[in-house]
Amino acid sequence: MMKKVYLLGATGSIGLQTIDIIRSNPLDFCLAGVTGYNNFDSLVEIIDEFKPEVVAIKSQDQALILERRYKDIKVFYGNIGLDLFAAYNQEESIILINALVGMVGLRPTIEAIRVNRDVLLANKETLVVGGHLINDSLKVSKAKLYPIDSEHNGVWQLLKDEDISKVKRVIITASGGAFRDKTRDELTNVSLVEALNHPNWQMGKKITIDSATLMNKGFEIIEAAYLFDIEIDKIEAIIHKESIVHAMVEFNDGSIIAQMAEHDMRIPIAYALNFPLRKQSVSKRLDLKRLNNLHFEDIDIKRYPCLSYAIDAYKTGGSMRTVLNAANEAAVSLFLEGKIKFLDIEQLIRLSMDKHVVIDYPNLEEIYQIDELVKTQIFEHYKELLI
Repeated sequence: MMKKVYLLGATGSIGLQTIDIIRSNPLDFCLAGVTGYNNFDSLVEIIDEFKPEVVAIKSQDQALILERRYKDIKVFYGNIGLDLFAAYNQEESIILINALVGMVGLRPTIEAIRVNRDVLLANKETLVVGGHLINDSLKVSKAKLYPIDSEHNGVWQLLKDEDISKVKRVIITASGGAFRDKTRDELTNVSLVEALNHPNWQMGKKITIDSATLMNKGFEIIEAAYLFDIEIDKIEAIIHKESIVHAMVEFNDGSIIAQMAEHDMRIPIAYALNFPLRKQSVSKRLDLKRLNNLHFEDIDIKRYPCLSYAIDAYKTGGSMRTVLNAANEAAVSLFLEGKIKFLDIEQLIRLSMDKHVVIDYPNLEEIYQIDELVKTQIFEHYKELLI
C-alpha cells in the first residue's frame, strides 16, 4: 500500500534527503504535502515535480502566488499554517515528517497526533520543550512517534524487541563538532566560518552550531528519555569522531549491542518510512573492511558545559527546558549574526536558566510565552548580560 507523506521543512537538509528517498521509491510513497518557509524557489520546484495536495508557505503574498499558479492545491501560510497543514485531510494513513528547526515544530506535532497521524520526528525542540505534552497527547491518540535522528533511530532499532527493564544504559554518539580538536582556551576567538565547518555532516547552520557546543547532544539525551521512557541517568553520550556507530545499548548481562551505518541521514529516514519493513536503501553501504580503527572518548563537561545544562534542565523539569531551548536559539542566532562570540552562547544560556522561576507543568501557551520572553530578553539585553 502506498504511503502518503506530509513533509514539514521540505527545503531543508532532512527534507531534501526525505524527498530523495520518495523520488527513488515512487510505488511506495506519495509526497502529498510540503512546507517551505525559507526557500520559496526550491519549494516551487518541489511542487512542480510532485504536485502535492496541500502546501504551507511563510507569507500571505507567497500564498497568493501559489494559489494563482496551482488551482488544485490547498495553500496555508504563517505559523498557523503549519498547524493547519499538520492536521489537513484527516486520513489516518497519512504520515507527517517533522523536519523543522526550532520551537515552531511543537504545535504541528501536537496537531498531527490529535488527528491520529503518525509522526516521524527530526525536530528536537518538540520533545525538549514539550515532551510532557507530547506524551499526554499520545496517550489519547492512535498515533505513533518515530525518531529519524540517526542516534535515536539507532536506539529504536536496538530496543524495539527488548525489555526496557533489562537495559543498563543507552549510549548515543557525538562527532564532537567543528571544534572537537581544540582546547577550551582555543575557543575564545573562533570564527563563524570555523564553527560551520562540520567534519562529518552537511547540516543547517543552527544544528551545526549546536553540534559545536554539544547542545545538540544534550537535546538528544532529553529526547531519548522521553522517546524510550528511560531514566536520564541511564543515557550517556560519548565522542565518536568517525560517526559510524550511532547508538549502543548495554544490557544488565554486560552485552553491548551497537547500530552502525554510514553517516547518511537517508538510512534512518528510510527505516522509519518503511517500518516495520526493511527495504533496499539508496545509501552507500558500510564497508567493514575499511574500518581499521573506531575511536570512543568521554565527553569533558568542563569543555562542553552545554551538555550539563541540558541534563540540569531536564532534572529541574517543567519550564526550565523551555528556557534552555529559547536561550540557546537566541544565543545561536546572535552568534550567526556576528554579534557575540562562540563562548558567549553558553554564558547566555546559563544566565537565563539561573534567573528563571520554574513552572512545574507548563501548558502550550505558557511554553510559547516563556519562549518569547527569554528570547526578547536576550536579543534586547545581551550586551548588558555579557558584561
